[in-house]
Amino acid sequence: MYKLILVDDEEEVRRGILEKIEWERIGYEVIGEAGNGIDALEIAEKTIPDVVITDIKMPFMDGITLCEKLKERFPTTKIIILTGFDEFEYAQRAIKLNVVEYVLKPISSRELIDILEKVKAALDNEIVQRKDIEALREHYKKSLPLLREKFLGSLIDSRMNRDEILEKSRTYGIDIDGKTFAVSVISVGRGSEGFEENIDFSEADNNELIRVAALNISEEIIKKHGSGTAFLYRDYIVIIFTFENDNSDALVNWIFTVLEEIRQNIEKYYGAAVTIGVGSLCSSITEIPYSYKGAVAALDYRMILNSSIIYVDDVEPKCTSSVVFDELKERSLISCIKVGTDEEIVKTIDRLFEEIIDRKASFKDYQIYLLEMLTTILKVARDLNADMDRIFGTNYNLFVELYKFRSLKEVKDWIRNICIRIRSYISRDRQDTCKLIVKRAREYVEQHYGESDITIDKVCKYLHISPTYFSTLFKKETKLTFVNYLTQVRMEAAKELLRTTDLKSFEIARKVGYSEPNYFSYSFKKNFNMSPSQYRKAFK
Repeated sequence: MYKLILVDDEEEVRRGILEKIEWERIGYEVIGEAGNGIDALEIAEKTIPDVVITDIKMPFMDGITLCEKLKERFPTTKIIILTGFDEFEYAQRAIKLNVVEYVLKPISSRELIDILEKVKAALDNEIVQRKDIEALREHYKKSLPLLREKFLGSLIDSRMNRDEILEKSRTYGIDIDGKTFAVSVISVGRGSEGFEENIDFSEADNNELIRVAALNISEEIIKKHGSGTAFLYRDYIVIIFTFENDNSDALVNWIFTVLEEIRQNIEKYYGAAVTIGVGSLCSSITEIPYSYKGAVAALDYRMILNSSIIYVDDVEPKCTSSVVFDELKERSLISCIKVGTDEEIVKTIDRLFEEIIDRKASFKDYQIYLLEMLTTILKVARDLNADMDRIFGTNYNLFVELYKFRSLKEVKDWIRNICIRIRSYISRDRQDTCKLIVKRAREYVEQHYGESDITIDKVCKYLHISPTYFSTLFKKETKLTFVNYLTQVRMEAAKELLRTTDLKSFEIARKVGYSEPNYFSYSFKKNFNMSPSQYRKAFK
């Protein structure tokens, strides 16, 4: 069933439409009716309708303004205008507002049913498109090569944890699990004799095309030998080698054999100049970025060594496995402090320490890693205005405290506690801030409810926050929409004036923010089931 709202200022017209159509039979449920655009918008905000049928000429807010508001807040809602005004300007504006049907009165029930069935078919089609798993699967298949390339690029350019790498590699059909890994990068350029004459490369495209051709050769040779994945990344062909054993000398020799075959074939068939850098072997899939950096660094020695394949361990001293607090780790730490739970903080800190507790790295590497972690924590605290003196006490220095611990486990427990305490402070402060925003909004309404042009946008400009965030916040704190709260304040003020003054109804309407006395009377009766004059009489 699709939800529908009927809007027309003539109750007889609404009754006629409602009674002449078997709504359930054609797939609709009428969830509300209104005599003007303001009431219709209030119903829409509570129910989010699929379809709105509206007249144009109505009091307080006309149908065109209602369409504008609906388009802005509920862009997927279908709008049918049912009007007695055959004016080009209205029709033109309706087209711009994506109104699906513009129908002139009078209209028979059969004609209206035909329109509603047409709209329902469009809604059905949208749902089918959104839920069509086969279409999504086909789209995914088409996107898979691009997603695969993006994943491989992120694998060598940033840090991911092992489980995430293995999960994504399985998703993209890449066999990359093993005990030992190495990365090589192949740089392909124009040889001294130029590209092979029978290859038709234009001057603008030849570099890119020759890399694609060289990639094809690399993939064929790797497939023949097994244990490798090749792809294009920036200006290089990158190969990630994966092995099931850790015999380093034998693996390096095997890598050189495969790469030499690739080099000879590229040079033979395309007359290209090929230089290959080989990164250090690593024992963890998460260290692939370091092997890649080593392979790129090896290319810098091509002019000095005049060699086609350069192994970084031959030209640079081999460092112990480094521990790096990279961008990915920084983001995960920031995220868990800002919006995580205590359990998420514990898991994040445990994961950050997993990679370093058993790693053979220098004391200096450990120090840098932990100092960068503390620096990130302090950045979060500063960005969110956390008062560190209130949290930890005056003169408490995290960097000094760090050197008091005797083991990484003690440091881990200490950092975990710091993060939880900062998060708790931020959470309390955020709640206080939310309450303060709502308090200031209420104060603003109390001071300005008599102004007829007060809107949620105006209040948000005063508070310097977005309307969307404010609406969510206000409703969460007060259990009312802002419009309902404003109406409530105005109605209470009106009641007070009716009880304590002899002002006429239209004067009270202006004082409480209603430019139209008729709409004030309408709203008052809607809220209290009696007119302003009846209320005053009953009170006296």
